[in-house]
Order: sequence, then structure tokens, then C-alpha cells
Amino acid sequence: MATDETKRAAQEFLAVRMSEETEQQETELNREAAIRLAPKVWKQVAETFISQCKAWNEILHEEALTCKETILGDLRIRCAGKTDFISVHYDSRKLQVTIKNTARAEHEKDSIFFIGGWASGTEAHLFRNNQKANLEVVVLGELRVLAGIGRTASQ
Repeated sequence: MATDETKRAAQEFLAVRMSEETEQQETELNREAAIRLAPKVWKQVAETFISQCKAWNEILHEEALTCKETILGDLRIRCAGKTDFISVHYDSRKLQVTIKNTARAEHEKDSIFFIGGWASGTEAHLFRNNQKANLEVVVLGELRVLAGIGRTASQ
């Protein structure tokens, strides 16, 4: 005959097991979404760089920033009158986007982002340090560094 404590322990065990199974299913759905939606995320990254370069040039009324796709499908952004450049590389096997900016200080490393599934496998986004990245802010910061005006506006 089961006591109340035995019933409670069995129910607790069942709840933990169901929670673990749900978490595993969620992880699997998000992994599948990342694989399925990675090309869409890369396209969004490329379009964000291109549109921000266009907007920058329209404001200045000159081709200050050039954004070109390389033979390998990477992006290369240059600033007029500067030798530095930004290289944006997408690795489909690793689900990774790497931003190399030669205008960064030597102690600063490349920015590496991972494509991860989100919302139970319905979306995919760029992540850095397990945090969803704000793509517009990242791109603008990189362009500012390339142009030599620093990552953020002075107050």
C-alpha cells in the first residue's frame, strides 16, 4: 500500500522526467530550425550590411562604403580612403557567421555569431554568448569602427 509520501515522490519523479523530455524535444526542434533556416538568417545578415552601407552612402551623397560579395559568397566592405576592411563569412556546416574588421584594435578578436533555433523551432536568429544578437546594432558598430569614428556615438 502506497503512502502519501510515496505517491508524492512518484509524481515528482514523473514531472521531472516529463520536463526533461520536453526540454530535449525543444532542443531538437530548435536545432532542426537552425539548420533549416540558416540560409535565411545569412541572407538577413548580408541584406543588413548592404542596406546600412547604402543608407550611409545616401546620407553622405558619395560612395564612402562599398559592399561587395566575393567569389566564395562572403561579404567585403571597404571605406573610401582607408586600407581596412570588414569581411563577413558564413560557415554553413558550423552554422556560424564571422565578422573580421581589420580596423579593430589588435586586442579585439573577430566577432563570431552562431545561428540558433528559437521559439520551439519556428524561428532562427544570430546568437553570441547564448544571447540573441541585435543585428542592426552589430552592423552599425562595425561600420563605425571601419570608418574610424568608434563603436558608439559620443554623448
